[in-house]
Amino acid sequence: MGDNSREVKHSIREHVWRLLEEEGVAAFPLPVRGRIPNFKGAERAAAQLCSTKEYAAARVVKVNPDSPQREVRLRCLIDNKILIMPTPRLRDGFLLIHPSRIPRNRLREAATIKGAFVYGRKTQPGELPDIDLIVIGSVAVSKHGDRIGKGEGYAELEYGILREFGKVSENTPIYTTVHELQIVESIPREPYDVTVDAIFTPSRTIAIKVERNRPPGILWDLLPQQKIREIPLLEQLYRERG
Repeated sequence: MGDNSREVKHSIREHVWRLLEEEGVAAFPLPVRGRIPNFKGAERAAAQLCSTKEYAAARVVKVNPDSPQREVRLRCLIDNKILIMPTPRLRDGFLLIHPSRIPRNRLREAATIKGAFVYGRKTQPGELPDIDLIVIGSVAVSKHGDRIGKGEGYAELEYGILREFGKVSENTPIYTTVHELQIVESIPREPYDVTVDAIFTPSRTIAIKVERNRPPGILWDLLPQQKIREIPLLEQLYRERG
């Protein structure tokens, strides 16, 4: 199943990347292939997400560092929420960004990857506050809540690390923002995959009604040794577990 699932996921990614560009809805940075694709209307999708009661109630929000979720990060800072952003490829772990420590005229800058390193603080997972809401980027999603990223598994690793440290739970809501063209009929689900609770497009909200699928932590037996060696934080956790 594993090899076949990977092939199917690869095919879905290639289809979505190509479709977004062919239909003229892909946005900078281009080309979108190999990325969590930015899309025209990403700001409207962010507005849909930020109109939910879960977002309103959240004090601490974790948002991925990719371009289509930049507006979500900005809204978090404007709305005085503590923002947690994983660093690209988890090289430097997580950034903790307090809006109270940022000049109001610098919030837009702080919502970018470069600005987050300026105004955020590198923080070990155990020192992070508990997270009330997770927002992740997707290449494709299904109405069953399954999603795929660009194929390197960072969203799943981030979730697994945060579960290991008790910063998120099975019930922590997970949302994603995408273009309508990123919604597909089905996506294979594997043990380490993280499902979403709701999908937000520029024009609508799709609440997921099927059972959640959330790994209880890092599934070490399914994690290649090379991936562990590539990420200092993972290597440290692997050594500590003995």
